[in-house]
Amino acid sequence: MSTSAITALETADWRLRVFEIYEEVRRRSATGDVAAAHEHWRLERDRLFAGHAASPLLPDDRAAFAGLPVAEYDAAWRFEVSIEPVADDDPRPRRFDFETGTDGVVPFELLGEARIDGVGALDVWRLTSYGGGLFVPVKDGRAGKPGGTYGGGRYLVDTIKGAHLNDTLDAHGGSASGAHLVLDFNFAYNPSCAYDPAWACPLAQPGNRVAGEIPVGEAYSGIVH
Repeated sequence: MSTSAITALETADWRLRVFEIYEEVRRRSATGDVAAAHEHWRLERDRLFAGHAASPLLPDDRAAFAGLPVAEYDAAWRFEVSIEPVADDDPRPRRFDFETGTDGVVPFELLGEARIDGVGALDVWRLTSYGGGLFVPVKDGRAGKPGGTYGGGRYLVDTIKGAHLNDTLDAHGGSASGAHLVLDFNFAYNPSCAYDPAWACPLAQPGNRVAGEIPVGEAYSGIVH
């Protein structure tokens, strides 16, 4: 079997394991103990990063790895919001294309926005290529600062990789407008390119940047020791 085929299988297995982690998170959250679900998420991601062949950690970082820097769970940062339509005369971009380098161009279309009390509004994007899915990144006021968050932003929702907290993502009445979305910033995580520049990752767009600092979720030190 070729090296590229092995790498493809390893990456596929990584994604399956991420799907399993989030499935268990949703199951535990449904019992009301979201903090326990978050702890499961933290521990299982640490295991993946430390031991999986498709871990994005560079060899030296993996050798010294002692766990991802994740803040303790704070229920005040969990929100259930609706996806609201964007006005026709709103000047924000309705689309962006992301060049992966290996998988071609991945197109994203603006589906709507999620308005979050005390945080601001975040654009909700839809992948229009094969597989589809929703994508919600966030870049906060700590981005790029020492001891803060990754400069390119973090991911809240990336359904094509299984990363979401909804029991269902069905839209009401066949329309995205008003569809329910769980956004829990405690589960915000860094994209793979935060650890290995060989990865290509779509980052937070202008409509996914907020001025305030979000103190929960995964932080970023530049070196994960």
